[in-house]
Amino acid sequence: MTTGIRSRVTVGAAFAAALVLASSVSAQMEETNRRGADEGDGPHQRLILRGGTYIDGAGSPPLGPVDIVIENDRIVQIQAVGFPMAPINEDARPSGATREIDVSGMYILPGFVDMHAHTGGPGKAPQAEYTHKLWMGNGITTSRGVGHGPMMWSLEQKALSERNEIVAPRMFTYARPGEAWDRGPVDSPEKAREWVRWAAQVDVDGAKIDGLKLTSYPPAIMEALIDEAHQHGLGTVAHLAQTGVARMDALDAAELGLDMMTHYYGLFEALFDDRTIQDFPADYNYQNEQDRFGQVGRLWYQSAERGSETWNELIDRFLELDFGIDPTMTIYEASRDVMRAREAEWHDEYTLPTQWEFYQPSRQAHGSYWFDWTTEDEYHWGKFFEKWMQFLVDYKNAGGIVTTGSDSGFIYKLYGFDYIRELELLREAGFNPLEVIRAATYHGALQLHKPKGMENDLQFGVLEVGAKADMVVVEENPLANLKVLYGTGTPRLNDETGEVERVGGITYTIKDGIVYDAQQLLEDVREMVRLAKERSVTEQGSALN
Repeated sequence: MTTGIRSRVTVGAAFAAALVLASSVSAQMEETNRRGADEGDGPHQRLILRGGTYIDGAGSPPLGPVDIVIENDRIVQIQAVGFPMAPINEDARPSGATREIDVSGMYILPGFVDMHAHTGGPGKAPQAEYTHKLWMGNGITTSRGVGHGPMMWSLEQKALSERNEIVAPRMFTYARPGEAWDRGPVDSPEKAREWVRWAAQVDVDGAKIDGLKLTSYPPAIMEALIDEAHQHGLGTVAHLAQTGVARMDALDAAELGLDMMTHYYGLFEALFDDRTIQDFPADYNYQNEQDRFGQVGRLWYQSAERGSETWNELIDRFLELDFGIDPTMTIYEASRDVMRAREAEWHDEYTLPTQWEFYQPSRQAHGSYWFDWTTEDEYHWGKFFEKWMQFLVDYKNAGGIVTTGSDSGFIYKLYGFDYIRELELLREAGFNPLEVIRAATYHGALQLHKPKGMENDLQFGVLEVGAKADMVVVEENPLANLKVLYGTGTPRLNDETGEVERVGGITYTIKDGIVYDAQQLLEDVREMVRLAKERSVTEQGSALN
């Protein structure tokens, strides 16, 4: 009895302390640009989207024209109202709208789910608004932060977004073990379980298990973290650092019950069949990020070949364990073509000067490892991507879950825009367009609902009656060209005028039944960047004087 009382008091005290910390963070959030009266339209008593073609996200082919009825934040009706190229049956159309939007000829998809997100500039309100609007302007309505920023700040952001007091995606907060508490490092299975119980009390959604940059959790602590998280309905995802993959690769972690892996760390090591440790050069130093990332590319020829017994057995075992993979190929794409990433067309208008500075070669900034990046490095990374993509498509074809995440804010990759690039990379891997959309919507939502046992009651990620009204509306067909989903759209020659024009770009992003003008959100970002560049020029001039 005494032990039980002490346990409840301890948890209560931890929760109270967390609330105090959250309150101090709330003071910082007063600086946040809250959602303005002219930002977002709704939710409405009865909003009807008229005449669009909808793609449900779960794999069904396009269907239209349809009218979609939204009451407050929920889809209540999806009604086919005719046949393409034929007059719409007006008698079959739902009525009673308090707001209507004509989306004839447009395509309606579920809002996108970014499974690996960081806000950047944590605690700085202008940076948060900048990132949020880039996400929403590119159709992202749900974001799993791993983490978005410091844990308690992220929880505040999550709460503000849930109440729609800021313009931001729905947020899931995954935190690193030991984060935001004052009981020392997570250095034992007991401490691991204690931290998970505490995190569950303060509304954390899951554990992002990667230890510190220089360390990796031993198997016993990993097992305790995962087991305790599952007991409390928390999800688990791991970045299996290269410092620990020799004793825990992706298969080892999956055997312990890990829900998902992010990136590729531990995957190629699980495919070793003629070695147990990567063949590192004698002068390799993990702290030298050109060594760290350069040598990763060499894993392609050290791992088992596609279709081999080792390859097929790994896929079969991952399937048995219901293991999810969130590859985040986009964040590593610069490794195979740094010029493409550096010269992306959106940088000029959408990348803040501080962000651009962070991208530049630096011995201090994580991910800025272009000290002397060579054609040889890009060759090996090209081969690495080829094998990585082969595994992902084979796993998908076998029935495995592959989701979409971006990890933007590093390595010349910009929030929102490079999430869309991840969709193109899945297409390159061999996913057909509907499979790409499913990975970006339904499968991400499925993985976020599973820890709570809600995989059969998805609240978002699919367009169906009863689901949240989270949607992307685009004028062009994304199944014909995923590039139309970029905020900037894509160039196309107009044969009537002989001029090249921009087509696409998301028209509306709808979250919780609130309709946002996606292009206005991006215009807000362009203005932020313009003003930041002006300030930078002024400050440089003042420094010279």
